[in-house]
Amino acid sequence: MGGTRLAAAAVVLLVLVLLGAGGGNLIAKACPLYCLDVDYMTCESSGDKKLNSACNCCLAPENCTLHLADGRTVQC
Repeated sequence: MGGTRLAAAAVVLLVLVLLGAGGGNLIAKACPLYCLDVDYMTCESSGDKKLNSACNCCLAPENCTLHLADGRTVQC
C-alpha cells in the first residue's frame, strides 16, 4: 500500500513539473488601453483587402498594418 501511494505521488509530481515546464510560455502580454484613430487595416495574409480596423497593434494580428485616418501607417 505504501509503494502505491509513493508511485501515485511521483506521478502527480511529474505531471505538475511537466505542466509547469510547458506553461512557461503563457506569459500575459500587457495591452495599452488606448485606441488609435484607425481607418482600416491590411494584413499580409489577405493581400490588399481592407479589413475592419483594430484599435491598436495589441489587438491586431501580427504582420498587419493599421492605416490611420490622418494618412500615417503603423506596422504591427
